[in-house]
Amino acid sequence: MTPATRQKVLGLYRKILQIAKNWQSASGQTEETMREKEYIRNEARTLFRKNKNVTDPKLIKQCIEECEARIEIGLHYNIPYPRPIHLPPMGLAHKQGRTLRHQEKLRKMSKPIYLKSHDEVS
Repeated sequence: MTPATRQKVLGLYRKILQIAKNWQSASGQTEETMREKEYIRNEARTLFRKNKNVTDPKLIKQCIEECEARIEIGLHYNIPYPRPIHLPPMGLAHKQGRTLRHQEKLRKMSKPIYLKSHDEVS
């Protein structure tokens, strides 16, 4: 990891911790605010520790983009949790075969960047 990339990653981590410190839930309830603050800290800690040994520059760039996207979406909607994707169920695919594999591939490709690591951790 280059020093510039390292600084960017550490800056993102500090930014997330600062957001968690100043977080206010949409409802304004104290217990919900505390729960959301704890979620933000735990999610950041888990994902940053999981990716601390990543050395591939493309993968590092993808992780940084995901982090930035989750920060922007969380601040915009005032919801710390990842927003679910709304894809139609795989109703037309057969239970096996090329069509199902093709639909699964399309679903994987259509997953938003801010949800890439969510399924791996959850």
